[in-house]
Amino acid sequence: MDSADGRTPATHVPVLAARIVELLAPALDAPGATYVDGTLGLGGHAALVLDACPQARLVGIDRDPAALAIAGDRLARFGDRVRLFRAVYHELPDVLAAAGLARVEGILLDLGLSSLQIDRAERGFAYAVDAPLDMRMDPDSELTAATIVNTWPATELARILRIYGEERNARRIAGAIVAAREVEPFTSSARLVRLVADAIPIAQRNSGGHPAKRTFQALRIVVNGELDSLSAVLPAALDALAPGGRLAVLAYHSGEDRLVKRTFAEAARDHVPPGVPDVPAGYRARFTLLTRGAERPDAAEVTVNPRAASARLRGITRNQEDPR
Repeated sequence: MDSADGRTPATHVPVLAARIVELLAPALDAPGATYVDGTLGLGGHAALVLDACPQARLVGIDRDPAALAIAGDRLARFGDRVRLFRAVYHELPDVLAAAGLARVEGILLDLGLSSLQIDRAERGFAYAVDAPLDMRMDPDSELTAATIVNTWPATELARILRIYGEERNARRIAGAIVAAREVEPFTSSARLVRLVADAIPIAQRNSGGHPAKRTFQALRIVVNGELDSLSAVLPAALDALAPGGRLAVLAYHSGEDRLVKRTFAEAARDHVPPGVPDVPAGYRARFTLLTRGAERPDAAEVTVNPRAASARLRGITRNQEDPR
């Protein structure tokens, strides 16, 4: 856990850190092995991997310039083993081309928010404090949560709340938002939090966490195009792995995890009809699953770091015999 120094939030605790190192380290035990952290954040996982794998080098990617600055300070002790790029993780092929890399040995995608984004109220991600309705991971992007809340039609608001927030009261909340914005546009999170809570039936307000949690999750995912980026990066990450290379993905939302699960299952499947006794070499699965289902943090970790509670970890490796 980091100390509060004005730049690094005190609450940054990497999720499932030991298990992620355990999954990735076997592929990084060789001179020049490259580890890509596609969602670098504050560099917590990256520092642990580099410490555990002294021969590995890092390509760190993040869209948030504030996070990159903090991670750069944190990782400076690794010297020229570290190269950082400001990009969205679905731009992985472009980043690897810029780094002069055709393949890599390890990749981590830790999806969702970084502690920096949660803990800095002015970013507008947290529903527990009043802040501008922003929610942009990249401060230079155009779409904000305020734009969605104040301009999108009720049908579209209800759709994103239902799909990305898994909010069963999506239509009620969307209708209430549209009615309220006709009186006065939304500018800060506190008013939206109150409206969402009031729109949810009393019997449901105390179940499933904070009543505004699902609405804020949906807005954040849409503002940052998170599921579209994930859909693009998963095949690109699999394609970038060298034989024996490993990919680990930490998801915090069931929609993210379903996408990872489907992609990994397809990659680890033989491409012949079921029951064929001898699979020709060219039709064998190119990847093997490293985890049985989604692994979750244990109770001890959740007690120390409540933000880990919804995490789901999956891992996969490219088979050694796959010639790419």
